[in-house]
Amino acid sequence: MSGGVSADDRKQAYFGKLIKLLEEYPKILIVGADNVGSSHMQKIRISLRGQAVLLMGKNTMIRKAIRGHAQNNAALEAILPHVRGNVGFVFTKGDLNDIKKVVAENVVSAPARAGSFAPCDVTVPGGNTGLEPTQTSFFQALNIQTKITRGQIEITQDVPLIKTGEKVGASEANLLAKLNIKPFSYGLKVQMVYDEGAVYEPHILDLTDAEIIKKFSAGVANIAAIGLAIGYPTIASVPHSIVRGFKNVISVALAIDYETDALTKLKAAAASAPVASASAAAPASAPAKGGPAPPKAKEPEPEPDDGDGDMGFGLFD
Repeated sequence: MSGGVSADDRKQAYFGKLIKLLEEYPKILIVGADNVGSSHMQKIRISLRGQAVLLMGKNTMIRKAIRGHAQNNAALEAILPHVRGNVGFVFTKGDLNDIKKVVAENVVSAPARAGSFAPCDVTVPGGNTGLEPTQTSFFQALNIQTKITRGQIEITQDVPLIKTGEKVGASEANLLAKLNIKPFSYGLKVQMVYDEGAVYEPHILDLTDAEIIKKFSAGVANIAAIGLAIGYPTIASVPHSIVRGFKNVISVALAIDYETDALTKLKAAAASAPVASASAAAPASAPAKGGPAPPKAKEPEPEPDDGDGDMGFGLFD
């Protein structure tokens, strides 16, 4: 009989740990862990210590644990569609944006390996490569224009080598290795965010308060416009409807010369406005004390009579 821990015991321990974390932490970052090695994972755990807990595991075990715990927290079922591929969970009680930044900062440079898919575009920069002329075959295989300068190979111009999503070939991998170029960087990639029952994409965390208010205001304006257009009252459109109705009442009251308290105040405000502007303009036109009076405007001279009278007819007679 073996004295080690059995597979069933390890599974039960994992289930217990995952369920405990689901109960304790209300916020989760669902992260992809492709091309992340064990030593790199350990460094990420250390950087998150005291702020968050990183837990990886098999998808079947994660789904089983979540389904078993969903009877206590049904909102967790929203996570299940996103448990696919090589994923893990970052549990936290703190600010999700801060944790996301810590995860994003923990990346390592990596060479382009033949057979892997490029996560980004790769461009070989023009200039001296430091390679001897005997190694021009690497460049010829990829149709890269070169010349020999001072006994070394020089690339004449920048060359786009690999595009995002393309499979890295052996020739491209060998050339980048020769040039000591590590074009890729790998780390945990935040795929989705679970925040107290709500699941959303990680770019939402990058929105500032001003951007959120702007988007909310635009949405309220659209709802108000639709409500006014179809004549359906909403919380957003009612204030505009009240203002419109008040304007209509004032218009009718003015047309029939009917006095109301509100209309009297509006008339008083309108009447005082020209008086205020005239009184403000009067000192500017008055002559300065002790100074000469401003010259009178010259009256226009009457036009000479050319003898063509209107014969007593009006313009439209």
